[in-house]
Amino acid sequence: MTPSHRLSLNALRAFEATARLRSFSAAAEELSVTHGAVSRHIRMLEDLLGLALLQRTVQGAVPTNEGLRLAEDLSTAFGLIQSSIEQLKPGPLTLACSESIMMYWLIPRLGRFKEDNPEVELRFNMSHGPIDFAHDNVSVAIRLSSIEPPKDAVRADVAHEWIGPVCSPEYLRQNRIASFEDLARARLMVSRTRPTAWADWARCSAQPDQSLRVDQSFEHFYLLIQGARCGLGMANVPRMLVRDDLMSGTLVAPMGFVRGPNRLSIWTAPHLSRRADVVKLVDWLHDELRATEP
Repeated sequence: MTPSHRLSLNALRAFEATARLRSFSAAAEELSVTHGAVSRHIRMLEDLLGLALLQRTVQGAVPTNEGLRLAEDLSTAFGLIQSSIEQLKPGPLTLACSESIMMYWLIPRLGRFKEDNPEVELRFNMSHGPIDFAHDNVSVAIRLSSIEPPKDAVRADVAHEWIGPVCSPEYLRQNRIASFEDLARARLMVSRTRPTAWADWARCSAQPDQSLRVDQSFEHFYLLIQGARCGLGMANVPRMLVRDDLMSGTLVAPMGFVRGPNRLSIWTAPHLSRRADVVKLVDWLHDELRATEP
C-alpha cells in the first residue's frame, strides 16, 4: 500500500461505528458528521481494500464476514487507544446505574461516600442495559447478573436481589391482603423494565403464578413505586428500592420478600480497576450493596 493510499483513520472510525450500530445515521450522530460523510468514508475504505465490508439494507447496514472481523479488531484497537489516554490523563469517574437505583438507593447514601472521599469527582450514566466501557465512557456499573457484561469487565456478583409485593397502608387496610390467595382481588402492577416481576416472585416463593393477572404497567420502577404510594395497587419491586419507604411507613410489605433470581453485580472497566479513586468507589459500593441482604 503506497503512502498515497494509506488507510484513513476517519474512514476506519466511520466503518467501526456503522458496523457496531448497524446504522449509517446512528454512526453519523455518534461521530458528529453527516450521513453522507460516513457513507463516503466507508465506500472509500471498501474501494481501497477491494472488499465489501457492509451490506446495505432498508433497516441500515449489516457487516459482511470480512467486515465483522475488521470491525471487532477496530473496536478493540479504539478501546485500547481510549484506555491508554485515560491512564495518562485520567478523567472523572463515571458510574452507570438505572434511574431507579440512582433515585431510591444511591442518592440517599451518596452523602456518606462524598463525606469520606471529598476529592473524588463522580459523574453518572443513567442506563440499565449492556454497556461498552470505552464508547460509553463508563468506569463502574451496577447491573443485574442477568445482563451480559463486556467480555473484559472486572465483574463481582455482590448480593442477591430480594423481591416482593408492596402497597400503601391504606390500600392494604381496604383490601385486606395477607396471603397469596388474597392477591386475586388486588390490582397488580409492574414496571415495563421488569414485566416478569410477579411470575419471578411467585416462582421464587414456590407459589403458582397462573392466577396472577397484571392490571397495569408503568414505564419505570420509580413511576411504579409512586403508583403504589398513591394507593393505585400492589407493586412487585426489589426491596433495595423501597427500604426507606418501608422504614418510614409510606409502603408496607404484607408478604415479605424472597430471594429473587438475580444478583446485584459491579462491573469495572479493566484499565481503571487499579486506579485509587475507582478502588474507593468499588469498595464502598460493595459494602453498601451487601447491606441490602437480610
